[in-house]
Amino acid sequence: MDRGYRGVTARGSTIQISFTFKGVQCRESLKLKPTKANLLYAARKREAIIFEIASNKFKFSEHFPNSRSKAAKYFGTEHNSQTTIEMALKAWVKTMQKKVQKSTLKDYNSIIYHHLIPYFGHCKLYELTTQMVEDWISDLQLSNKRINNILVPLKAIYKKAINQKVIPENPMKHIRNLPVQTREPQPFTPNEINRILNELEGQVKNYIQFAIWTGLRTSELLALKWEDIDYEQGVIHVKRAKVLGQEKSTKTKTGNRKVKLLSGACDALLNQERFTRNICDYIFHDPRHGRPWKNDEAIRKVFWYPALERAGIEKRNVYQTRHTYASLALSAGENLMWVSKQMGHDKPSTTLKSYARWISSMDSNAGSKLTKKIS
Repeated sequence: MDRGYRGVTARGSTIQISFTFKGVQCRESLKLKPTKANLLYAARKREAIIFEIASNKFKFSEHFPNSRSKAAKYFGTEHNSQTTIEMALKAWVKTMQKKVQKSTLKDYNSIIYHHLIPYFGHCKLYELTTQMVEDWISDLQLSNKRINNILVPLKAIYKKAINQKVIPENPMKHIRNLPVQTREPQPFTPNEINRILNELEGQVKNYIQFAIWTGLRTSELLALKWEDIDYEQGVIHVKRAKVLGQEKSTKTKTGNRKVKLLSGACDALLNQERFTRNICDYIFHDPRHGRPWKNDEAIRKVFWYPALERAGIEKRNVYQTRHTYASLALSAGENLMWVSKQMGHDKPSTTLKSYARWISSMDSNAGSKLTKKIS
């Protein structure tokens, strides 16, 4: 009976009309029997509403003064209708100042001010639609991983708006993270390790050699202090990391760990002692000015990449020293659980996922085979 009228449906003894307002699908009931005349009335009422919406003249409460629907709750009173995405983002990032690390906060600000506010900032919270976000994503010339990170603040403000009942619908609930392809590790062979070290000298050589023999993250290497070295017990106490020149806790709880001090790492430390042992708490310094490294930018650009080029080795980032440690240890037959703990992974499956193809036979004589492999 109601098929001839778009957006008009008979519902028992009432008539329901549906329309989209400010990105929200609205369904309102009219207390009218679904007769032919009443259905025609409902269809014309819907057409008038569509016209008013297009003309920016629609007032929800005038058409549905007694409605108790979710849409009426918000649009009938224009509840928080003036809150823009820019306002919500700025308020959200302010609340995150004491909840996240300084480096994470810096990234959030970069995302908000360089990506989200320029594109969506002027919109009211209720105006954003899923289609708008999908169209925006399709135009971004960025990696899937970066796009996923950019979506974090946007998803956060809409989750908060829903929880606080500021908006009736969440346009981000259907936006899924894009698939991210994990980069395959590109570890160095023992021959390549020797060629690289032959192209380095002094403190930088000690730094790289120590990195290869410990598998520490770059941030952990930069934050390492002499007090963290226990020669007697033969271990390194990894307690902290340094990001953007600021110390912070390790990446995960399991990142706070003891790493076995193998011979290659011990030799690098003994060689490094004459440079910084009685000068500073931090072990590794930039030889150009004798101060602790703030980050790995100079290591990469000034020392590492030129050394690879001189050694005739394909360009790879410094983080491959960590992959080298893990892959050589596993291919030498070291126990997976032991390697996982040395790496500071939260669980062995994390290690297995990244380095499965290098696993050989398992052995409990931890560290001995790796020493032979690298030597």
